[in-house]
Amino acid sequence: MRVRFAPSPTGYLHIGGLRTALYNFLLARKHGGVFVIRIEDTDQTRFVEDAEQDILDSLSWAGITYDEGPLIGGKFGPYQQSVRSERYQEVASQLIKLGKAYFAFDTSEEIDALKQRKISSSNPNPRYDFATRAEMQNSLTLSEADVSTRLARGDAHVVRLLVQPGAEISFVDAVRGHVSFESDAVDDQILIKSDGLPTYHLANIVDDHDMQISHVIRGEEWLSSTPKHIILYDALGWTAPQMAHLPLILSPTGGKLSKRNADKNGIPVSVFEYRKKGYEPEALVNFLALLGWNPGNDQEIMSLDEMASLFSLDRVGQAGVQFDLQKLAWFNEHYVRSKTPEVLAESVYVKIDELFDDVSMDYLSRAISLMLDRLSFATDIANATYLFADPKAYDEKSVQKRWKTNSSQLLISYANDIEALSDWATDPLESRLKELVERENIGIGEIMFPVRLALTGLPSGPDLYQMMILLGKESVLRRLQTASHAVG
Repeated sequence: MRVRFAPSPTGYLHIGGLRTALYNFLLARKHGGVFVIRIEDTDQTRFVEDAEQDILDSLSWAGITYDEGPLIGGKFGPYQQSVRSERYQEVASQLIKLGKAYFAFDTSEEIDALKQRKISSSNPNPRYDFATRAEMQNSLTLSEADVSTRLARGDAHVVRLLVQPGAEISFVDAVRGHVSFESDAVDDQILIKSDGLPTYHLANIVDDHDMQISHVIRGEEWLSSTPKHIILYDALGWTAPQMAHLPLILSPTGGKLSKRNADKNGIPVSVFEYRKKGYEPEALVNFLALLGWNPGNDQEIMSLDEMASLFSLDRVGQAGVQFDLQKLAWFNEHYVRSKTPEVLAESVYVKIDELFDDVSMDYLSRAISLMLDRLSFATDIANATYLFADPKAYDEKSVQKRWKTNSSQLLISYANDIEALSDWATDPLESRLKELVERENIGIGEIMFPVRLALTGLPSGPDLYQMMILLGKESVLRRLQTASHAVG
């Protein structure tokens, strides 16, 4: 088994692209096969400079490794289409000699004029095909001498696929079963563009053949292109790979998850954005695996190895699946809270160091340990600013509602009581507070609230005594004294 993921560097890796790569990866690992990465960079008009690096970085971040491709090579390289042009030209020439393709010299203005002539209510989108090619400037209508002359003087031209009408094009899709198209609905697709570079359709099938790809697993949006590919395989006498077209990822409001509708729903579409927002790679991968695939049991939390052992194309659904951001958040919380504070501290230390002064790795690990059951993202620890700096303000609504006339004095009393402690630990800190409650004949909330407010600036937070231990005696005493004057 040899599978491939073949993205175009026309933008950062889409979330749907990561799922496609994942399914290819899982199938290869399940069957001990080879997973190939191929960069389809023939569309120079839409090329984005750092997109290829983003694709490779995003796959690495997600834990999806490959066996052949850019950076590591392989016996079927090179793995960037832009440096394989000679091979595509060779195959295009072969198709022309076989009478399966032809030269076309039409200008864009002539093609536009054709469409204007042919447009009607029954044919709103006229195509360059069997019904119209006889009216155009191509090697089917021009004399052999005229074609030779035009080619010799370098006239702009393309190479088009010759699609014969009246045929049924069918194949068996591993996800959708038997699929068929009428050739009358297939246009004479351009194979070689006027700049000499191949289109996706030619380069795709040549590379899949040359790289001995056994299974092509890709998104549903490529289903309508498959007839063109089947025609090309047949024309060249090659055996087509097993096709599998994955269901669309839909936005919560319906329709394909695109940048336009994703922005409306607050759902990022590029893997880079998920990385930037602090999602755990294991969470995103686990979530995407189940977005269209059913493992056959009720298990939801799975490692890559577990997914690979269970994965099969016959459990991939046909219907589009809605992207559920809340479900992804659930996965992320699980993976965040299953990691050690030390590991999480490593992942967020750079950010914390930028925001706050003098935060050691050890202190950050202890702070994360204190807050772990409250974190949805590792980066959420940065929101607990009171763990790294004294409060600059106090929650006004809480002060108005719960700050009493004796709160300032109680803070000073508690500060005096704990200042002499030689053992800065939970039991003595709690004992001193309870002694103060009995001595002053007050409810425990009357002192716990102002203490918490003094330490955090907020009415709620983590375990009070564990927080005091983390902050240390000097910081706690300073904050109690400051609040007794600032709030009262």
